[in-house]
Amino acid sequence: MPVTFDDIISASSSEESFLEIFQNAFSQQDQPFLQAHRTILTACYRNPGLSPTMKSNTPEVLAQSWLRRYCDSYENRISRRTSQSPGTVADPVVTTIINARLTGLTEEHLEQIKYAHRLSMSAENIQGLLLEEFLAEQLAEYGWCCCWGESVRHVDFCNVDGSLLQVKNRSNSENSSSSRVRINQPIEKWYRVDARTGLYRWSYFNEKYDTDRFSEENFVVFVQQVLSSNPKALAVEVNNPWQLLSEPSD
Repeated sequence: MPVTFDDIISASSSEESFLEIFQNAFSQQDQPFLQAHRTILTACYRNPGLSPTMKSNTPEVLAQSWLRRYCDSYENRISRRTSQSPGTVADPVVTTIINARLTGLTEEHLEQIKYAHRLSMSAENIQGLLLEEFLAEQLAEYGWCCCWGESVRHVDFCNVDGSLLQVKNRSNSENSSSSRVRINQPIEKWYRVDARTGLYRWSYFNEKYDTDRFSEENFVVFVQQVLSSNPKALAVEVNNPWQLLSEPSD
C-alpha cells in the first residue's frame, strides 16, 4: 500500500517524530537536515491539506523523494538552468489576421512580429521564476524559506514563525482554483504589480521589515545580472531574426 504525506502525518505521534522520519532519511543519503527543511516540513505537518501529493512504498523512500525534488528544483533555479525553446509551432492564421488589419506590413514585418511574440512568451515563462529567486535571496534574512520544487502545495515561502506566503508577478495572474485554495488556509498573498494601475507593491516588505531593499530597481538589476551571467535562462529560437541584433559583428 503506497504511503502519502498525510499518512505519515497521521501516524506520527508529534511534530518532532514526523520531522525525525525525514531527518533520519536524509542522514541515510548523507544529506544534512537544514533549517529550511525543518521550516517547510513543519508547515506540511501543521497544514496537512497543503502537503505535496507524493506516494512511495515507505516513509523513508517518500522522504528521500521529497528531498530529491527539493534539491533538483534548487539546483536548477532560473539563474542556473537552460530554458527550453517553445515546443509548439506558430499558427499561420495569426499572421493572416494581423495582415488583414494592417495591410501595409511586409512579409518581413510579419515574420518579425511572429518571432517577437514568441520571444515575449519565453520571457513571460521565466518571469515568475526570476521573481521567486529574487525574493528567496532578499527574504532569507527575515526567516523565509523558498519552497523549491513545490515542497508545499500552493505556497511559495514558509517562515520559521509558521507564516505562509504565495507570490505572484501581477494581480491578474492568479486563476480561480489557485485563489480558492487559500479559503480556510493561513496563506497570505502578495503580488509584485497591480495590473490595473501599474503600481508596484514592494512597500509591503519594506514597511514590514523597515528596509528599502525591496524595489523594482533592485529587481531589474537582479534580472539583468541573471541573464548576463546565464543567457540561456531565456530560450531564444535559433531562427529568431531578433537575435541577429544582439550578435557581435565580425
